[in-house]
Amino acid sequence: MTAPTRLSGSLEDLTVKELEILQLLTTGHTVKSIAARLGRSEASINERLRDARRKTGIGSSRELARLVEAHRAMCEKADTQKNRDRDIDLPASHDPEDELAPPASAGPPSSKGRFVMFIAIPLAASLMIMVAGSMSPSSDAPATHETGGAQIPLAGSWLLDVARLPAGERPRRVTMNLSVSLDGKWSTLVEIVNPDGSTRQANSTAALDGVPVPVSGNMDFIDTVALRRPSPDTLVMTLGKDGNPVSTRVYTVAKDKRSMTETIVWSGNGMQKQETTYFNRIG
Repeated sequence: MTAPTRLSGSLEDLTVKELEILQLLTTGHTVKSIAARLGRSEASINERLRDARRKTGIGSSRELARLVEAHRAMCEKADTQKNRDRDIDLPASHDPEDELAPPASAGPPSSKGRFVMFIAIPLAASLMIMVAGSMSPSSDAPATHETGGAQIPLAGSWLLDVARLPAGERPRRVTMNLSVSLDGKWSTLVEIVNPDGSTRQANSTAALDGVPVPVSGNMDFIDTVALRRPSPDTLVMTLGKDGNPVSTRVYTVAKDKRSMTETIVWSGNGMQKQETTYFNRIG
């Protein structure tokens, strides 16, 4: 099985060595222990991690490692379900992956092919969700917004759980609205109500190609945003100001589709600070 059309700057661009290092990070290894394990220098390991972050647009190596691990687990789960269905002689369900997969080659897949395959499957599913219908949600799951019949877990209105923030940094209210147009572009509207009652807004419309687009509104600390969607329930947002990165934010929707985690990596003065916030669906 070969990968679908390559997506510039996606997880698919990662090499086998970069994936191996990222997987070791998820098991608790440090750069020093990875270097010792692979017989490489720490500088070499750091260089590969920098290359991986540059390719994907994700500012944190450990956050990137978490996303890679999530893709691997997703593929293992899908393979297990397919094997179970085959064992009990169930008819195969319609799967967007099947439409993208060419006939199997006669020889065994290469090592890189196996790594690319577990990344390509979620990427293919992400693309197909934009243009094809998917299974209807169960009766006890909240409805997700639709574009051309495709369900988008991230789409909708979200409310920040401000109670989890430090009292001195707590706004009155923060809402985020994500919507998807028929041409696949994502519109984002964020509104912050400050403690004194004043409001700030940021509005943008971008494709999922990682290309920065202008942000309108009165949040003067940002002027561009770039979007990527490495999996159906994950959105990576890179904010910039005057051509420089401000922060990278990874939004991940929970399985129940009612809550969303925001992992923020702030950039500035060569230093990075990571924090996590939480949203609840309100629409």
